[in-house]
Amino acid sequence: LERQLILQNLMRERQTAMQIAWTREFLKYFGTFFGLAAVVLTTGAVKRKNPAVLLPILPLSFVFSYQYDMGYGTLLQRIKGEAENILDTQSTLLELPKGSLTFEDLEKIRISQSNFFTEK
Repeated sequence: LERQLILQNLMRERQTAMQIAWTREFLKYFGTFFGLAAVVLTTGAVKRKNPAVLLPILPLSFVFSYQYDMGYGTLLQRIKGEAENILDTQSTLLELPKGSLTFEDLEKIRISQSNFFTEK
């Protein structure tokens, strides 16, 4: 059981590392796109003398900020802290509908499914 727990933790750590690495790689491409879009939109707003051209920068900046926080900031620590808070103070939110599955529930489902297939 201890080996299984260690293996599960190692797999979780690797998945989290992959998620962070993916976010950092995505940030490179999105950051380039965001920078280019900001320059083009600013140039367009100045040439047309219309500040409304800059509006797309607002949602793009939110996406960029989120990705940066995920890749290099403290987003994962804040998520972890909130998850710990939910586990400590709001554990009723984690309950499954109709409660946890039991062995008897699984056996009833297995028998009903096997009867369903044998009747056909």
